[in-house]
Amino acid sequence: MSSTARTNTPAVIPSIHGIGVVCGLAAGVWLGAAEAPTKLVNSGLSPYAISLCMVAGVFTARWTIPTLLKGTRQVLADLSEHRHLIPIAILAGMLWAVANTLTVFAIRDVGLAIAFPLWNTNSLVGILWGRLLFGELKGASLTNIAKVVLGALAIVIAAIMLGFSTIHASGTHADRAFGGILAAIGASLLWGTMYIPYRKAYISGLNPLSFVTVFTVGELGTMVALVLALDGGTKAAVFHSGETKHLLFWLFLGGFVWVIGDLFQQFATKYLGIGRGIPLSNTNQMWGLAWGALVFGELAHADANHRLLVIAGSLVMICGALAVTTAVATEKERGSMREALVRECARYDLDYDRVVQASSGQSPAPTAERRAWWDYAILACGIGVFVWLGVDAQVPQLAMNFGWVGALAAILLASAGAGAWLLWKATKFS
Repeated sequence: MSSTARTNTPAVIPSIHGIGVVCGLAAGVWLGAAEAPTKLVNSGLSPYAISLCMVAGVFTARWTIPTLLKGTRQVLADLSEHRHLIPIAILAGMLWAVANTLTVFAIRDVGLAIAFPLWNTNSLVGILWGRLLFGELKGASLTNIAKVVLGALAIVIAAIMLGFSTIHASGTHADRAFGGILAAIGASLLWGTMYIPYRKAYISGLNPLSFVTVFTVGELGTMVALVLALDGGTKAAVFHSGETKHLLFWLFLGGFVWVIGDLFQQFATKYLGIGRGIPLSNTNQMWGLAWGALVFGELAHADANHRLLVIAGSLVMICGALAVTTAVATEKERGSMREALVRECARYDLDYDRVVQASSGQSPAPTAERRAWWDYAILACGIGVFVWLGVDAQVPQLAMNFGWVGALAAILLASAGAGAWLLWKATKFS
């Protein structure tokens, strides 16, 4: 038996690495698209209101998608086995909510083109935490260290290049620029730190679909608290203004799209670690620019130098992503990460063999259970919310190229299909 396990191990690791890479790249596609609705910041809604509406869409998606894929009984059983991770997941959601609000302020004050690359430096923060806390890159070959670190740096540099390519179209406000830059940097630090709970959860064997259902409680609770404390309390316009109801569908939709990207990011973090998974998902800058330039015409009046920055930045980002993609962990590095796993199991009295299986996507297949009636109720409520909001939805008064909307939407669906198929085929979404 042990001989068979040793024989199979080399084949499993590259497979899991490949799945993590696909998930990381798919996350970039979806997270980039999710930023487009934040352009509604110019509609008069406050940054707090926009963030709350997006988080409400996130909350709806974070409960319906796991229910659709796993069912609440399996999710609750997973959480019951990992009770110690519930407060950690809520804390991660709180960090995300504050960071997301800061990004809306940053977009308002310095524009998406400048804010986006600044907060995407979270990948470098994540690499630091991954190395210090979870043994990532410890024992790695110099080649792999160079691929991961230089690849992540290349993605950040490319994001800055792409940001400057649209700097004249971003509508920055000089009097508020400093505050906007600080907001973007603050978001970067919070999001980089948020990946600690991600990795801690998955090194303990918790399923990403279970993690996000608790994560969203922290998100929504924090955003409601921020609106009540800083945006007018119960009299806030978001609770009373009928003039903004037609915008809610698009903000909810933005939150829903973000959840798809985040789920892929969660699986990438699980199977690749923070240092590899987050830089790959941060290729969202390139896709965010695609939506900005092709759909919203942000480069319509750009000169040759700005267009050259787009081409060069895109090439640098692709090279950085390729470098991270090919940095397959060696046995020595995997040994360092197993040491972190042993410490986690000892700290919380977890079954080591079971956690190893879960962290490698080889968990035993769950017993077939009929879905509970409330699973269907949750799905119906999620769909009902979008139908209810969609009835009053109006296309925002923004110039858009609907041909490119269709093309980029097709890429979204293709990337989601490829990632979901691989996850189901190899791990049954474990």
